[in-house]
Amino acid sequence: MAEIFGYEIKRKAEPKKISFVPPDDEGVGNVINAGGHYGQYIDMDGGQAKNENDQIIKYRDAAMHPEVDAAIEDIVNEAIVTTTAEGPVAIILEDINQPATIKNKIREEFYKIVEMLNMNFQGSDIFRKWYVDGRIYYHKIIDTANPKGGIIELRCIDPLKIKKVREVKKDKDKATGESLVKGTKEYYVFQNQNMNKTNQGLRITKDAIAYCTSGLFSSDHKRVVSYLHKSLKTLNQLKMMEDSLVIYRLSRAPERRIFYIDVGNLPKGKAEEYLKNIMSKYRNKLVYNATTGEIKDHAKQMSMLEDFWLPRREGGRGTEITTLPGGENLGQIDDIVYFQKKLYRSLNVPINRLEQESQFSLGRSTEINRDELKFQKFIDRLRMRFAHLFYGILKKQLILKGICTEEDWESWKNDITVDFVKDNHFTELRDIEVLRERIQTLDMVQNYVGEYYSKEWVQKNILMLSDEDVDNMKKEIDGESEEEPEEEPEQQAPAQKFELKPVGDDNE
Repeated sequence: MAEIFGYEIKRKAEPKKISFVPPDDEGVGNVINAGGHYGQYIDMDGGQAKNENDQIIKYRDAAMHPEVDAAIEDIVNEAIVTTTAEGPVAIILEDINQPATIKNKIREEFYKIVEMLNMNFQGSDIFRKWYVDGRIYYHKIIDTANPKGGIIELRCIDPLKIKKVREVKKDKDKATGESLVKGTKEYYVFQNQNMNKTNQGLRITKDAIAYCTSGLFSSDHKRVVSYLHKSLKTLNQLKMMEDSLVIYRLSRAPERRIFYIDVGNLPKGKAEEYLKNIMSKYRNKLVYNATTGEIKDHAKQMSMLEDFWLPRREGGRGTEITTLPGGENLGQIDDIVYFQKKLYRSLNVPINRLEQESQFSLGRSTEINRDELKFQKFIDRLRMRFAHLFYGILKKQLILKGICTEEDWESWKNDITVDFVKDNHFTELRDIEVLRERIQTLDMVQNYVGEYYSKEWVQKNILMLSDEDVDNMKKEIDGESEEEPEEEPEQQAPAQKFELKPVGDDNE
């Protein structure tokens, strides 16, 4: 167990950094002290690892609920668009200050990664797994005989079987006695279900695993949580309300009869026997089983929906049959609707998407409410977070193939953008409405241009054009005006003279 499985990219020796706190790295499930026997300090069956697994199972169970599943489908459909021929993702390299040959190589390797992930066909499934579990793992497989060939396969790993571990090397300060962090070592621990008895697992190098989290953490910042985490309480409340509503309707909806049987002066034992005989006489029901074709007698079975039989002594009103009315207000489900809306709010999905009868209108964007705009921004944040999966894989691919070094990547990573195909009509309608409002404002100030406002001020403050856009727009306008043929002025001159000729000239 001393050896670590997988490959590791050689790096330059980092300068020694001494601190009293370990570096902040998201997604580290277990932080341990360096040293000791491996099987003693990491236990995949208990402690924090077990809590994380239980949490993931809760997320997956919650995703099977109809309302939650509908909300997740809306999120996935907006985030990953697979209806276009070019694929759901692309890469933008315009901001990198490198030759075109380097950009082409980066672009080529990126689309190889997209092909290995099979994003064109499984992109929605991958994104859904990441969204529900709050994390996703991939094993980056290379040919050990030819590492320069890069990654040849990507295999998804179940988050229940793998955890990220960090060993922290500490030393006590002689002056204060406080523990100082001298260094850290990170790796992954994989454990199959048949290995639970050993409380051990396979250690895997950090470079061999691609890891992407949701970016959300628990209150103690020690555990990664899913985007479904804050909806668990509301979902449980909704389930209980629905179950209680079903029980109430089953028990209170039908009308039941109350039989008051006159038993006279019969003793208690004979009165009970007489009552049972009356009950069996009128409750004897033959039931036909459509599955087996048999006829069964259910006289000995009593459910909560059947009638009540009560004895009545002599001197009363004799045998009587009354009706117990069913429950009222059974059609009111305001509390159910309340928790459904609350569940959708917890999932950041617009409430109007809960109402299936509501139709999407392609009219004016004033019909777009604030929730849809918030939802689009939420989708953009999810895309930016999910893009870390591509960044981590692309980094290792470029380094293995010698296209760049790790130092080069650190200088490039902020200029590389993973672009997701957008298919949201609300965004288009919003942009059209914004342009319409700007044009209307331009018409209002048109009479004051040249006297109180300059054309450049109008372009920058009303049309919101940048300096580059202003220059490009001026060049395009000048080019279009030069292409248009000018009308000959002598053809219009006689008509202008005739129209402007005074009426009194003919009388003179």
